[in-house]
Amino acid sequence: MRKSSACVWALFAMFGLTGLLCGCSSTPIPAGAAEPIPSKAVADTTTQTQPGPPDYIASGPIVVENQVDLAAQRDGVVVQVFVETGTAVRKGQLLAQLDDRQLSADKDAAAAKARSTEADLKNWEASARVAQAQRDRAEQLWAANIIAKSEEEKARYQYDATEFEVERQREDLRVSQEALRSLELELEKTRITAPFDSVVARRYVRAAQEVAKNDRLFWVSAVAPLRVKFALPEAYLGRVRKGTELIVVTSATPGESHPARVVLVSPVVDPSSDTIDVTAELQGPSPNLRPGMTANIRLRNPR
Repeated sequence: MRKSSACVWALFAMFGLTGLLCGCSSTPIPAGAAEPIPSKAVADTTTQTQPGPPDYIASGPIVVENQVDLAAQRDGVVVQVFVETGTAVRKGQLLAQLDDRQLSADKDAAAAKARSTEADLKNWEASARVAQAQRDRAEQLWAANIIAKSEEEKARYQYDATEFEVERQREDLRVSQEALRSLELELEKTRITAPFDSVVARRYVRAAQEVAKNDRLFWVSAVAPLRVKFALPEAYLGRVRKGTELIVVTSATPGESHPARVVLVSPVVDPSSDTIDVTAELQGPSPNLRPGMTANIRLRNPR
């Protein structure tokens, strides 16, 4: 009986120890606490919230395609200046005039010489027709045995000589016309005109000033379309192409952003800087931007 009681107490002790061990190995979850997130879900969340590469910021000047210094093409004295700095001009508009009196007189003389040579040519052409008629008549008379062979040959030689004179006069007329054309071109050089629609950025001359060939007279610049030139790291070669969209901002108007589109990407890398040259053209009106400004160009980082 005692042996049976001892066995029962041993079984109770064993079950109690097992329950104690189970209670120690488990941690209770407090009320209101969130359940633990599986490791795979944590990895997915980290991947979704990881920020992408930032946009690339470059800087470069705002330029225009047409911008040039107008220089004197011949020596002369400035007679009159018709525009001031800041004047908007159209293509072909007269900006200044050099003294052209001597050239005008030379041109008039060359024109008279050309007219005189043309009259001589007409005279010789008429003489050639007379000589041709005499030659034809002499050939007929010689064929009828009315005149000697020498008379027929004389009429033929006279016709040939007259034809040579006609050809000489034609060449003289061509020389006279080219001389006149040359003077007309020199006369055009005394008229300083705008080569394209533009604005006068600078004026270097004044009335009565004597200028020499290649002296600067005006600096003219177009105002549109505006472009920006900048450089990108060589890693962008093949990732930025014609048509890529950009954002342009200047320090003068930091609150304004202007859309632009790439129009030219250099096909080679500059070995000294490991960069590629890029040109973009601004889209839409940009009244507050001017050629020569420095701009910041934001390029969305291609994925």
